[in-house]
Amino acid sequence: MIDNETVVNDVELVIITGMSGAGRTVAMQSFEDLGFYCIDNLPPELLVTFLDLMMKSENQMRRIAAVMDTRGGDLFDSLIGALDELLHTVGVSYQILFLEADDKTLVRRYKESRRSHPLSEGGLPLAGIRKERLLLSELKGRSRSIYNTSSLKPKELREKIISEFSSNGDSGFTVNFISFGFKHGMPIDADVVFDVRFLPNPFYVQELKSKTGLEKEVYDYVLKWKDTQILIDKLTDLFKFILPQYKNEGKSQVVIAFGCTGGQHRSVTLARFFGERFKDEYRTFITHGDIEKRKG
Repeated sequence: MIDNETVVNDVELVIITGMSGAGRTVAMQSFEDLGFYCIDNLPPELLVTFLDLMMKSENQMRRIAAVMDTRGGDLFDSLIGALDELLHTVGVSYQILFLEADDKTLVRRYKESRRSHPLSEGGLPLAGIRKERLLLSELKGRSRSIYNTSSLKPKELREKIISEFSSNGDSGFTVNFISFGFKHGMPIDADVVFDVRFLPNPFYVQELKSKTGLEKEVYDYVLKWKDTQILIDKLTDLFKFILPQYKNEGKSQVVIAFGCTGGQHRSVTLARFFGERFKDEYRTFITHGDIEKRKG
């Protein structure tokens, strides 16, 4: 039982359940993109204990999504009791997202994946599907959100979840601006890389050599040149075009990298600039991969 005196902030819990093969994995990934703490195949009898631990932790998790389904076997029977207990728990609000699909679609998906249904016991998928529908009937009746994914593509399912469960219009889409030095190697996770070594290099200015683009003197030096301003104007137009395309295509994040020789001055400045430039339009992160590798 949860000790209500430990609750600091309300916890939002989404229980993802429903038919096997209806899209639970895509759903969990979508909630992860929205910033939920996600846990897969949580035994129902541990639900209340798990929430208690989350609320007592120093880094309190306020938004939690838990996949709970018939893979738990007999343990799944305890879910209804756990949900009844949560109704009387201060500081916890929950809702159930139930995913379903018609029999024909589920059978086709199992045949395509060449996996057996968890309740078929070595028999035909349809037998397991019908057994699962019966086991889930009461839970479906308690669900506030029921998605039929028979005709939904993964991207469309993700869009439905984001539309219903995002907070403050957050789409879950993030833009990561990173800096690096070519002499240390290119980042392997970059989607787009810009080589800015053609810009004037503060390394050759004695009073700036030991500083980085995090310091005002270097930042202002890199930005003051005409070539830098032309580059910024052109890249701003490019980003205004491509970032919505990435987002609409269904990507959860895009990594844009700026590289200079050592990853200390020019690349750091431009990653900083564009991270600030687009922070009001997207959830942005700025990372300087090689800034600690400066020597001398």
